[in-house]
Amino acid sequence: MQQTYAEKKNTYLFPLILVTSLFFLWGLAYGLLDVLNKHFQESLNISKTRSTLLQAAYFGAYFLVALPAGLFMNKFGYKKGIIAGLILYALGALLFYPSTQQANFNFFLLALFIIASGLACLETAANPYITVLGKPETSAFRLNLSQCFNGVGSFIGPIIAANVFFSGNKNDNLDSVKFVYLAIAGIVLLVAAFFIKTSLPEIKESTLVSEKIQDTKPLFQHRHFVNAVIAQFFYVAAQVGVAALFINYCTETSKNIDNAKASYLLSVSLFLFTAGRFAGTALMKKVEANKLLMIYSIINIILCVAVIYGKGWLSVYSLMAIFFFESIMFPTIFALGVKDLGHHTKKGASFIIMSIVGGALVPYVMGMLSEPSTARSYIVPLICFIVVAWYGWKGYKIKK
Repeated sequence: MQQTYAEKKNTYLFPLILVTSLFFLWGLAYGLLDVLNKHFQESLNISKTRSTLLQAAYFGAYFLVALPAGLFMNKFGYKKGIIAGLILYALGALLFYPSTQQANFNFFLLALFIIASGLACLETAANPYITVLGKPETSAFRLNLSQCFNGVGSFIGPIIAANVFFSGNKNDNLDSVKFVYLAIAGIVLLVAAFFIKTSLPEIKESTLVSEKIQDTKPLFQHRHFVNAVIAQFFYVAAQVGVAALFINYCTETSKNIDNAKASYLLSVSLFLFTAGRFAGTALMKKVEANKLLMIYSIINIILCVAVIYGKGWLSVYSLMAIFFFESIMFPTIFALGVKDLGHHTKKGASFIIMSIVGGALVPYVMGMLSEPSTARSYIVPLICFIVVAWYGWKGYKIKK
């Protein structure tokens, strides 16, 4: 007998809660990443441009691993994809121990690459899984709600870093990095054990399409999906670029802001990001997801202008406000992009996750532009938000 929607809702509730916990874990990893840039500039004596290789290693892994992760899930299902991701995450975190012992920046890049490989598996599994655990028309709302906890992890990360990474001498600072990541590895392994013992329902995505023909179309004939890959590339480029040079921007803009204070400001910004997720999720009950995406993008274009040409605290506050309005963009683009893909959902999700490579490539361009002035480099996210605004305006539309 076929389940009613109410019965399915009860069946889906616990898996929804369990998978949502993963969003916190990869948010925490990302929240620590941006503080590591400035930390390694000082502890390992590297340039701003070289420090952005952290983002290149981190988000480059998404590009390389997402498609194999999608193929793996097509064969073995969402649950095994999640478990594989958690094991890789833990392994990369454990590698911070020898990286610290050697004080070797290249070793840190390898460790971050492995962590991000695990996160690519988790995101390729968890994001589409959340969208199919319920009604298709509320997929963007559901994914934004789960992504709220990603924001919580991102907010907590810089608080940990500000209190631990910028205290004592350089050797102590590297030791503090080691112990933080060892603790993370332990937590992730516990979560992996919990997933191994829990059964998760596998969903047939082909039953969720609005028209049967949508399920039979080749993946790249779904125009809204192709546009989502492009928009996600530019959005992630903007998000990562805005945050990667945040501490540099603040310390250059005001003499009253040191590294520790800038780390706290980054944490406040990520709190605004988290608040934006909750506020945006609530607004989606009244405003269509694509319209909200377009409005928020236009606001961020204006704020980027203020960051580039502003002075003092006004420009710092404008930079912080960008985090609030970019909050809904990733999950909204993702949910709109995988909508109506049917049996292509897992593979489509892997391509959208691959587009996160924008976060690996564009911050390096910002790093080069920032050497004389960090403010000038924010022209790059301004251009990226223009692309996202276009997707919310026209690019999201499903061609019937």
